[in-house]
Amino acid sequence: MKRRDLFLAVLVLIIVWQVAAMVVQRPILPSPIEVSKIFVTDLENGQLAQHFVASLWRVLASTFLAIALAAPLGLLLGQSKRFNNIFSPMMYLLYPIPKVVFVPIVLLFFGIGDFPKIIIIFLILFFQVLVLVRDRAASIHPELIQSVRSLGAGRRALFRFVYLPASLPAILTALRQSVGTAVAVLYIAELFATQKGLGYYIYYNGSTLFNYPAMYAGIVALSLMGLGLYFSVDWIERRVCPWQQA
Repeated sequence: MKRRDLFLAVLVLIIVWQVAAMVVQRPILPSPIEVSKIFVTDLENGQLAQHFVASLWRVLASTFLAIALAAPLGLLLGQSKRFNNIFSPMMYLLYPIPKVVFVPIVLLFFGIGDFPKIIIIFLILFFQVLVLVRDRAASIHPELIQSVRSLGAGRRALFRFVYLPASLPAILTALRQSVGTAVAVLYIAELFATQKGLGYYIYYNGSTLFNYPAMYAGIVALSLMGLGLYFSVDWIERRVCPWQQA
């Protein structure tokens, strides 16, 4: 995406928001100017920044954990029909379940703090990465595998030079698809048993203080974090999978 196109899209959204605020003329829909003032003020005094950092840490930690566990398991299932036949029924049962329903269960088992929130986001990312990596590893042409084996490559070499490079795009695609869902679940997870995070910041300002400009400032910050993560995945893909851009 070109920077000019992105800038024009943001400009159109701001104009639509401003017009809607002028038409509605109610406190529940402040103008982007009001929201930007609160956004800058809360950034300068550190209030918004600390909530942003807390949320970003939870997303990054859960993402790293999901990739570290799901990618090797997906490669294993994609390489071995035996393991895939054993674990596939469990995957098909768990994958369609909305992971947000596990929020109260995770909180009951792990209590308050960062860990239960990281686990909730991890559950979403884990299955996305696992399924896509398994399918990509299983779809590699047998001729390619046989040609590498004919050169004397063992299982470790196949993993390093065939399965892993072929599965990298699937891992990044899974992350790209999961960013929006992960941020949404992050908001829900931060409504419970915490006083840090953008979810808490948005809910507290909107439902307790009725400070709607601050609530929208939190929504903007959460949106920026989601966009930043999305574009970060694009940047990583250009670096580690240059053949995708060719």
